[in-house]
Amino acid sequence: MPTVNVGTVDQYVRIVLGLALVAFAFQDGLSIQGWHWAGLAGIVLLVTAFFKSCPVYSVFGISTGERRINRT
Repeated sequence: MPTVNVGTVDQYVRIVLGLALVAFAFQDGLSIQGWHWAGLAGIVLLVTAFFKSCPVYSVFGISTGERRINRT
């Protein structure tokens, strides 16, 4: 199981941007040329939002997740 390092706000931003990039890339139909890279970037954002884990964040030790306070 990958480490959860994407917070709720970050997850929502990734979903919105991912859907927008996919829609932009495929507005003229499924094309191999042109803006297909934007669609791929959108898919990556959607996948990282779904699993709440970003490999780039893991490499740099970043986490936008909520911090839990242990109260005893």
